[in-house]
Amino acid sequence: MGSGISPLIFLLCSVFVLQCPQTTEGHQKNFEEYVPGMKHDGDWNNHLRLRPSDDGNSGNGLHDRSSLSHMDPELNVFFHHNDLKVGNKMQIYFPTKDPSATPHLLSRQESDAIPFSSSQLPYILELFSFPEGSKQAKAMKITLEHCEFPPIKGENKFCATSLESMLDSVRQIFGSNSKLRVLTTNYLSESISVLQNYTISEPPTEIFAKKIVACHTLPYPYAVFYCHGQVSDNKLYKVLLAGEDGGRVEAAAICHMDTSQWDPHHVSFHVLKTVPGASPVCHFFPTDNLVWIPIS
Repeated sequence: MGSGISPLIFLLCSVFVLQCPQTTEGHQKNFEEYVPGMKHDGDWNNHLRLRPSDDGNSGNGLHDRSSLSHMDPELNVFFHHNDLKVGNKMQIYFPTKDPSATPHLLSRQESDAIPFSSSQLPYILELFSFPEGSKQAKAMKITLEHCEFPPIKGENKFCATSLESMLDSVRQIFGSNSKLRVLTTNYLSESISVLQNYTISEPPTEIFAKKIVACHTLPYPYAVFYCHGQVSDNKLYKVLLAGEDGGRVEAAAICHMDTSQWDPHHVSFHVLKTVPGASPVCHFFPTDNLVWIPIS
């Protein structure tokens, strides 16, 4: 994929059905439809959840992976590096979202005109007509705080409120003249069960890249991406999965080979029964996430 910004933005808008700019009223309506059904006061990408208690559970019963997965099926995105073998079967959660209820992209001009800071949250809530204490307000607060967390050692992180700002920030990490490639998870069948057993049907393809920036959607009245890349040993894969219902998925997955700097309460350690630095942590990406790599 080339480095031109406008064609890339057009392509991404088309691929992800993340419709581009609309009115503030439209953003409010979509967010109202999007948030009430979301878990954790915000439809968090599950590998971003730090603690088991983020799901409202006290942490009791987190004795093994099957117990945790039974309580929250959405945690079936994590796996061990040695699980990447042809014929291996694993239960995986791939969310489905209604594009008409998904927060929309803003242009850079529009997003730059709206404050994006927890210190300005009362004004932002007033702008989008959400009362303090509402589910929407709580989700927005969590998103802003997540974007303001300091990076861990060796990590580059930013939140992008437009594709233009995302591309600018990615190029600051890769180099201003870098050509970019974006990887995503793709459903190869019209209908995909949200949670089912999948079998790895072909040898996983490792995609070699010196640097990787992964961007994950966060709950907000308009599209916000949390993007991060860590200077460590990460391995990126494309994995072809065959579901029990006949559905097929070409999934993007990453294995973080060095987790020694991670929060020991990160939910992945509970799911995989490991601790920081002991073993790699791998996870699949949902379809609305973007994984950026430079083209050499």
